[in-house]
Amino acid sequence: MAQGAIAAPVALQAYRAALSGGAAPAVQAGDFGQVLSSALQGAVTQSQQAETQSRAAISGHGNLLDVVTAVSKAELSLQTTVAVRDRVVQAYQDIMHMAI
Repeated sequence: MAQGAIAAPVALQAYRAALSGGAAPAVQAGDFGQVLSSALQGAVTQSQQAETQSRAAISGHGNLLDVVTAVSKAELSLQTTVAVRDRVVQAYQDIMHMAI
């Protein structure tokens, strides 16, 4: 694993904890596509919230603590998305190298 890389299970657990405000919620049953789509939508939402907080702070109406918190959550979401993407790509490459 590259230096500074985050293991996917650790990133996923941290992402869940950040979304729930502490404790990680149980994963609901569903197909992989739905779970992945939901996670990506969560990352987009976190990014939009960070942008909104940043714009409010720039205009003088925001709280710096809210900006830092929103940006940190967005960063965690992005790291989680990248970790999952890396694992999916690695799994695909492993499957492609299997002998038939």
